This record gives sequence, structure tokens and C-alpha cells, in this order.
Amino acid sequence: MKIKNDKPEKEHQRMSFTRWNFIMTILGILTFLFDIGADLWIAAKYFQQGLHLFGLLTIFFIIISTIIVQVFSYTWFKDDCGDEDTWRLRWVLVAHVFLSGTILRYWYAVKYGYQATSSEHKREECKETKKKAVDAMTDLSMLRLFKTYLESTPQLILQLYILLEHGQISYIQYASIMVSVSSISWSTVDYQMCLRKSLPGKRTIIVGIPALTYILYKLLTLTSWTLSIVFLLVCNLYVFAALLFVLGGAGMLWAWRQQTDFCKNVRVEILYRFVAGLILIFTFFNLKGQRTKIPISVYYFVRVLITTGILILCFYYKPQLTQTLFFATLSITVVASLGLGIISLILYYKCFHPTLCAKEPDTRDESDGSTSEQMGRFEDFLVP
Repeated sequence: MKIKNDKPEKEHQRMSFTRWNFIMTILGILTFLFDIGADLWIAAKYFQQGLHLFGLLTIFFIIISTIIVQVFSYTWFKDDCGDEDTWRLRWVLVAHVFLSGTILRYWYAVKYGYQATSSEHKREECKETKKKAVDAMTDLSMLRLFKTYLESTPQLILQLYILLEHGQISYIQYASIMVSVSSISWSTVDYQMCLRKSLPGKRTIIVGIPALTYILYKLLTLTSWTLSIVFLLVCNLYVFAALLFVLGGAGMLWAWRQQTDFCKNVRVEILYRFVAGLILIFTFFNLKGQRTKIPISVYYFVRVLITTGILILCFYYKPQLTQTLFFATLSITVVASLGLGIISLILYYKCFHPTLCAKEPDTRDESDGSTSEQMGRFEDFLVP
């Protein structure tokens, strides 16, 4: 009896790049351009309303996140090009100096995506094109994730603070808040799907109830945490700053303790650990792709304790705020979102995680080392 080898089939599934993926890439470009316009518009509105500090903070978040994204993007281009294609690398450097690295990456993603979905080349050439398209999509999803937590999340906190403290917010900014929350959650889910698609032997998250459960986990826990730290910001700026400093420092120490090796360049690796620490302030990620049962349990146990402490502090620092119906509604939202988010987390990992469908091979311990070479930097990406 001949045993069927399903490895080529799995590889084909992993490297499949459909027309839907291509459409989502185009949509990503439009969303990227819309986000730029919306951010600049909101900053301009702050200046018009006399909220100059908030306008400057918005621009600061935009510039810092963009620069960090450009650094990582250029580093990856440099790693991919090596020392051979120096002419191309010079033009890539120029694009990143003018903060256009993301646009350049979208151009490559569209180029390879179009070739992958309309290619009539030989099978091997088509397979290589699809691999390039998937890799380009994965790189973009990682960069979007960085930008989301370095720019969109701080801006969301800022907008909620203005709403609670000043009440100076337009209907468009209300819509922007809702879009920001959804965008942050979706970018995390999209990153998870793209990353697993790019790794050999990894099953992608199933669209439907599993994906919905994961979205709810991220959306609800993020909503609860964002509202909580906004409450703290309204109550006491110094306690807010101290909490973020402690949590960010703890995240960076955890990244250092994990001995991450995301980047070949030592200085860029330090920057990566810094960014990872900041992301861990808002949501949990597996930095090394290891077992996460204990770390994630500790992470959300601490989250519950801090959230409870923040709500108690509100009664101490802002008793007049706690007597309003608005605070009561948001407090219930904080508690309910956190509880439902943790329930969604448990359901996802107990019932719907891709590893439950079939055992995934350990792609990091291949004896010939070929799998590790194929994965490249993707094996060192943040694992949701």
C-alpha cells in the first residue's frame, strides 16, 4: 500500500495566495492612505479647537511610529537583498528616508500578488511568486501591527481622555474611536493569520467561529484595558505615567529575558525589544513562539488586579466622576468586556486554536536546517 505524502499539499496550502488576498492587499493600501488623512485631519481639528498639546501629541505619535516602521522595513529589505544588489538597496534607502517605505512595500505586495493570481508561468515559477506574495503580505502585517500599537492605540487613549475630561469631541471623532478599536483588533487578527500562513507546518486560523472568538478576545480585552487606563489618566497623570513606565519596563525585561533574536543588527534588535515591551502594555504576545499557558495566565491575572485597582482609585481621586451615569456605564463596560474577553480567550485556546485540529510539527528543529532557512525572519516574529 502506497503511503500518501501530504507535505507538498500542506506546502501548497501554506503558500496559496488567492484573489481574495489580492483584494485585501488593495484594500490595505486604501486603508493606509485613509488613516494618514484621518490622522492629519484630527490633528488639524485639535489645533482649530485650541487643543494644541493634543494636536502636537497626535503628530508626535504619527512621526515616531512612522520612523520606527521605516527602520524595521529598511532592515528587512537589507537582509533580503544582502550585499549583492547595492543599487536597488540605495533606492530603497532613499524611499525610507522620505518615509515612503510602507508604500514601497505595498507596491511589491500588489506586484507579486497580481502575478500570483494571474500567473500562467510554470508551476515552480508560480510557486515562487506565491511565496513572494505571502512573504510580502506577512511583512506588511507585522509593520501594520507595530504602527497600530505605537500610533493608533495611543491616539485612541488620547481621544477617550478628551471625551471624558473635556467633552470636546465631534461626531466624526466618535466614529474614529469606534473605527480605531475595530482596526486595532482586526490588525492583530490579520497579523495572526498572515504569520501562520507564512510558516511551514502551521495551520491558519479557521474563518468563522474560531476567527470570531479570537477577534472577540482581542477586541474585548483591549476595550476594557483602554478604558481602564483612560480612567487612570483622568484621575491622576503621575500614577498613569508610573503605571505605563512599570508595565513597559516589565515588558522590555521580559523580551530581554527571552533573548529574542528578531534582527541581525544588534541596535535594531534593541529597538525591537523596546517596541515589544510597549506592545505588551496593551495586549499579550508570545515573543519566542514557546508555550504560553503560564505567561498568558499571569499576564491577564495581573490585568484583572490592575483594572480592579484603577476602578477603586477612581472613587478616591474623582468621587464626582463616579457619581455620574456615564462613569457607571463605562465601569460596567470595563468589567464586562474584561470578563467576556478572558472567556473568549479560554474558548479559543481550548476549542478553536489551529493546533487542536492536528499536531503541528516543530519547524525549528529540522535536522537539515532547510525549513529554518525557508522561514527566515518569520519564525522570530511576535506570535499571537
